Amino acid sequence: MTDRASVPEHIAGAVLTIDLDALRSNYRRILQQLNGVPSAAVVKADGYGLGIGPVGRTLWDAGARTFFVAHPVEGIALRGHLPDAEIVILGGALSGMEGDFRVHRLIPALNDLGGVDRWRTYCGKTGENLPAVLHVDTGMCRLGLDRAEFAKVQADPSLLGGIDITIVMSHLASADEPASLQSAAQLAYFKQIRQALAPHLLDTCRASFAASSAIFLGPDYHFDLGRPGVALYGVNPTPGKPNPMTQVIRLQAKILQVRAVDTPETVGYGATHRVGRPSRIATLPVGYADGYLRSLSNRAKAYIGDREVPLVGRVSMDLITLDVTGVPAAECRPGALVDLISPNRDVDAVAADAGTIGYELLTSLGRRYHRHYIGGGS
Repeated sequence: MTDRASVPEHIAGAVLTIDLDALRSNYRRILQQLNGVPSAAVVKADGYGLGIGPVGRTLWDAGARTFFVAHPVEGIALRGHLPDAEIVILGGALSGMEGDFRVHRLIPALNDLGGVDRWRTYCGKTGENLPAVLHVDTGMCRLGLDRAEFAKVQADPSLLGGIDITIVMSHLASADEPASLQSAAQLAYFKQIRQALAPHLLDTCRASFAASSAIFLGPDYHFDLGRPGVALYGVNPTPGKPNPMTQVIRLQAKILQVRAVDTPETVGYGATHRVGRPSRIATLPVGYADGYLRSLSNRAKAYIGDREVPLVGRVSMDLITLDVTGVPAAECRPGALVDLISPNRDVDAVAADAGTIGYELLTSLGRRYHRHYIGGGS
């Protein structure tokens, strides 16, 4: 199954509706927050699980010109949809990948001095000053030049000779925690980095520091290019405050069967839900194989219309069970749709029920859903 939108609705067990107008609205909300600073768009992990093609094209139409993905394979896929976009590969280019980057016009993030040396050498072989992003680690301790490596670049700018550095970037570790002192410390170091590069690069390259949550920390974090990811897809970039973003997805599953149960019966694997009264249990064809996480067992809430119904028993690979005792039988017949993620229970709420974050929930959305795209016009 190669096309995520290929499952016909009439045979799919569930429908994932993706609102491209909401996606566009969220991009424009980010631009409003940046107050004149342009914004890239992060579309890694297949557009955060929503389809890199429709997502990428919608964001391009909304004005995005720079796109960030994690791996070269994602960049190649995106290039097929956006022939003129600036596409940055956050993971960089390992040895042997350089030719693919050049053919597909992908821009590597240079994450250590080894990557800098390989790209400089490749540029020399081609006779071209090929573009790259200089990634400096300011406190995440993952990718990016560490302090010792950056000090070497600062002392010897020729290490970047022959490379067209288009962006210098870093990434905050605790931007979603406004009370954290780490963000301010990282900001101070990033400002030092910009100052150190000023004589050599900053006339020709942009500085990018703020991803989704950092964009809402204020203009000191904005620099020359915003870099939002998950906020574009409706996840709250300001935890603990009202969500400024519009919800992008709705997940609805079809009822397979409704049965009457009574004590002393139990529901599902492990008998984790014991029936305490005459009840009606609806079974739906969604499970952890579809990204409806097992940790939602006995915790999630769903909606039939405006009626909340609890998930009872364990989430299995392909099925979940809901207690629909309080719902009129006419509203929960086989084939009727039940909201699992909806305006009544958004991505963040369902993720909280699962003990995780919206990022994981979005990027886990399965391939067995019928994917219904709405909106997206310019």
